[in-house]
Amino acid sequence: MALRREPHVLVVGGSDSSGGAGIARDIETISSIGVRTCLAVTALTVQTHEAVLEIHPVQPGLVADQMRAALQANKVAAIKIGMLATAEIIVAVAGVLRENLQVLAVLDPVLASTSGRPLLEAGAIAAMKRDLMPLCRLVTPNLIELALLVDTELCVDEDGAVGQGQELLAADTQAILIKGGHASGPRSTDILLRSDQEPIRFDTPRLAASMRGTGCMLASAIAGQLANARSIEDAVRQGKLFVFEKLQRNVAE
Repeated sequence: MALRREPHVLVVGGSDSSGGAGIARDIETISSIGVRTCLAVTALTVQTHEAVLEIHPVQPGLVADQMRAALQANKVAAIKIGMLATAEIIVAVAGVLRENLQVLAVLDPVLASTSGRPLLEAGAIAAMKRDLMPLCRLVTPNLIELALLVDTELCVDEDGAVGQGQELLAADTQAILIKGGHASGPRSTDILLRSDQEPIRFDTPRLAASMRGTGCMLASAIAGQLANARSIEDAVRQGKLFVFEKLQRNVAE
């Protein structure tokens, strides 16, 4: 089948019954840039746009089996990883990544919902840092997630964010995109950090818009661009532009 030969992004993440985030947002984003998707569901959630009401993690072995089946069925050029829910699922996903090191993985370290409900069990951050992050081509924390990953206070300025990012790089992470959406000021700046290069900043005007799922969108758009054989820098640039234009349309509506 011709379909099998087209580049796919394997989306690994949780469902969102409201459609505002999670795999629904991932599929929408990746499809809109012309790349096909396949799926491995990590958790079933009951959500509205205001709150996460229930979380039901999938058995880790079933998550891994879904990933292996998707990889066997399709030409998977990139993997986008979102909600993982438990340490056991993190270890299962990392095991499949180890079997497929040629496939670029983008990790959006989803730790809590917009409303504040934890989406990763207590104690699982250590497993994420130890077992999963070193296998991912890019990790995309916002400022809150970054502080939790390095177990410190929320940074107050860009220098502090870069310092925290450098701590993650020192812990065997390949590349980090620090998202500036939770910062203040007239510009929204994301910072790409790699151990062998100077930081690269991606800057857009800060819009007076609030929208769920922007973190899912950005990581998914980057994964879609990587599947289209773009460099990581170009993929980040195109991904940020995608989210900015989506927010612009949201403001206009």
